[in-house]
Amino acid sequence: MLRVSVAILNRVVFLHPQNAVLMLALERKATALSRNNVHVRAQPFGGAVRILNPAHLQEIIGEIQFYSERSKHEQDFRILIPPSNWEEVKRYCLRHLQNPMDRELESLPHRELREEFLETIQVHLHRNQYTFQPLGSIVEGNPIPTDDAKVPGPPTVRLYRIFEVRVIDELLCKKMVSASQAYSDRDLEMLAVKDLQNGGRGRANSILTLPLHIVTESCLEFASEVRYSKIVVENHELDVSVLAILGGGNVPQYQRV
Repeated sequence: MLRVSVAILNRVVFLHPQNAVLMLALERKATALSRNNVHVRAQPFGGAVRILNPAHLQEIIGEIQFYSERSKHEQDFRILIPPSNWEEVKRYCLRHLQNPMDRELESLPHRELREEFLETIQVHLHRNQYTFQPLGSIVEGNPIPTDDAKVPGPPTVRLYRIFEVRVIDELLCKKMVSASQAYSDRDLEMLAVKDLQNGGRGRANSILTLPLHIVTESCLEFASEVRYSKIVVENHELDVSVLAILGGGNVPQYQRV
């Protein structure tokens, strides 16, 4: 079987309120598997596309087999398919994600943005605080092992719908910078361990804001053959999906469509 993950990723940018430098905002997540096994990584805002109406997708693959009970509950597009169905599923996704009024797949970034801004900086995000525009889609069609350490599974192919989200509310921009400075990665590690010890999932998160040009230049320093090694910018580890919102660079696994 092949795992298919379809997601919306957002290049969230804003002008720094003090010096007008164009900043990139990322979701910074700490995960504790045990007291001594904690990692912190920053990734683009966004998440799995929701399946709104599965009828046509079921005509392609039959009964939908979700990757996990959580994916099934959320109706997230994280599913298992026979490898022979991948090309048709890919065409289906690209066709529906390009339609902003689509009724089969979630094709706009607003829900995830609202949820993640509330979770990371406790802000109720409103549509008049940002603008957005689609930047296209990226397919990672070369199957790679799943990155879920807790639930090893079949190799995964990914499809990303990319948006640029520009925050235009000055007060919100100030809060984003302040929240980024309020917690170090070490602080988040300790919070994740505390959550695990209290019976939670071992998670803690915040926001990370960095100058966009520094992130871009740092990522471009990685040769294409090592793009899937650890990416560290300003002493923060970045998830490889950050490369997708920067344009993919020369990453051979990314196909821009």
